[in-house]
Amino acid sequence: MSGIEQARKTAGGLTEGSFSPGFGNEHSSEAVPGALPHGRNSPQRAPLGLYAEQLSGSAFTEPRARNRRSWLYRIRPSAAHPAFVRTDNGGLRTAPFTETVPDPNRLRWNPLPEPAPGTDWLAGLWTLGGNGDAAQRTGMAVHLYHANAAMTDRVFSDADGELLIVPEHGGLLLVTELGLLPVRPGEVALIPRGVRFRVDLLDETARGYVCENYGQPFELPELGPIGANGLANARDFLAPVAAYEDTGRPVEVVNKFCGNLWTAAYDHSPLDVVAWHGTHAPYVYDLRRFNVIGTISYDHPDPSIFTVLTSPSDTPGLAGVDFVVFAPRWLVGEDTFRPPYFHRNVMSEYMGLIEGAYDAKAEGFVPGGGSLHNMMSAHGPDRETFDRASAAELKPQRIDDGLAFMFETRWPVTATAQAAGAAHLQKGYDNVWQGLERHFRP
Repeated sequence: MSGIEQARKTAGGLTEGSFSPGFGNEHSSEAVPGALPHGRNSPQRAPLGLYAEQLSGSAFTEPRARNRRSWLYRIRPSAAHPAFVRTDNGGLRTAPFTETVPDPNRLRWNPLPEPAPGTDWLAGLWTLGGNGDAAQRTGMAVHLYHANAAMTDRVFSDADGELLIVPEHGGLLLVTELGLLPVRPGEVALIPRGVRFRVDLLDETARGYVCENYGQPFELPELGPIGANGLANARDFLAPVAAYEDTGRPVEVVNKFCGNLWTAAYDHSPLDVVAWHGTHAPYVYDLRRFNVIGTISYDHPDPSIFTVLTSPSDTPGLAGVDFVVFAPRWLVGEDTFRPPYFHRNVMSEYMGLIEGAYDAKAEGFVPGGGSLHNMMSAHGPDRETFDRASAAELKPQRIDDGLAFMFETRWPVTATAQAAGAAHLQKGYDNVWQGLERHFRP
């Protein structure tokens, strides 16, 4: 059985009971009955001869609502490993981004080119740009990936930030310390800071996007006047249940630390957690379950109303990074220009497309590609979209042929040198706004 067939069989065997629902819950799971201790986290002797270990994704003293930690009961402690040594970073880059200067121009890229044979998910990561400083736990990075091989006997962890994975083509099976998560186009997966995992492929190739969040962990946005319900429902986020590997063969463990990759050769798989409980856990979420809130009278709502996840900053309402989805929805606004309006924004926006077409761009913005509009860069619908929307009959309109998203961040996104000079960077992107005629009639 091939690796892909095995991954598909494993993913296909995961049923509703293979996940634990709820965002930020205190989850609890054991792969072997009796593996979880009762009444205490670290007994003198953990059950079944396991080692008790805490994984902290936040400072011990952070407020309870934002405290992220999980207790793991594993076959070997994480401390049992040889020294890490530097390895090549490949196409991966980390903040601070100083290779180029921040660019006020509007930029757009086609999808990544085909990878070389044998490229796994980690080797296929390619950094487009970002902001902040990973060592200071501020800012974010935009990565893309294109892979055609599984991470066989290779495990990755990111000490710099959490990873929001957005597949565009091909499904992934995320084999994590805390269990298994299949994620397919139309879904997203969140791997918390420091959680070890490998990526198996569910299809021959896989392509998509990654937001690496160096700052406060993603959380659900406040609903405010919306009330108790709407946007992403907490119960639709699925955490894995415990599943472990007990192997004695060599495994390469790659650790991303302060922007560089470090590697160590383990004599066992570190994905050996038999039971766990806590709040620091990976999730998968189906974007089509997003409960879109929109206008039922006039005007186009601000895109913030489409926020799935937000990473708060020290300023209320100002996100380090937001993850926004433009999901299927009805447009019914009266006397309203329905596509996204022309605007300039203090926030910076990286947009990607998972499937179909985006209602503000008729041409050039394709699945797997993306656009970057840095702070205060003027953007909006292209000429064709403007002309069509200005003359459209304003009857109820269903938008269901596209699934786009946005990483929106408080600081400018500085492109990496490889992104600024990429062959798949589109030339003449500014031309989509040429031909917007003068209609002023004083």
